[in-house]
Amino acid sequence: MAGTSLRIDKLLWHLRLSKSRSLAQALIGEGHVRLNGNRVEKPSLEVKVGDTITLPRGQGALAIRLLSIPPRRGPAPEAQACYDEI
Repeated sequence: MAGTSLRIDKLLWHLRLSKSRSLAQALIGEGHVRLNGNRVEKPSLEVKVGDTITLPRGQGALAIRLLSIPPRRGPAPEAQACYDEI
């Protein structure tokens, strides 16, 4: 069963928005990830359902709204069901 919050680095990995947790931590450390419009400074920041996350994707940016906390890093369709692109 999924919890009510999750570390943002782990979340990006679970949602398959990062290939590994260490790459997610590097992205956060470089200041490229925003949570509800504010720059994320720590990979340990907890995110919850309803939060908006923005991160770089190619030449642009990807903004998502979290619909549910994934319990694991599952297949892509399972991960994509946990968020909506904005």
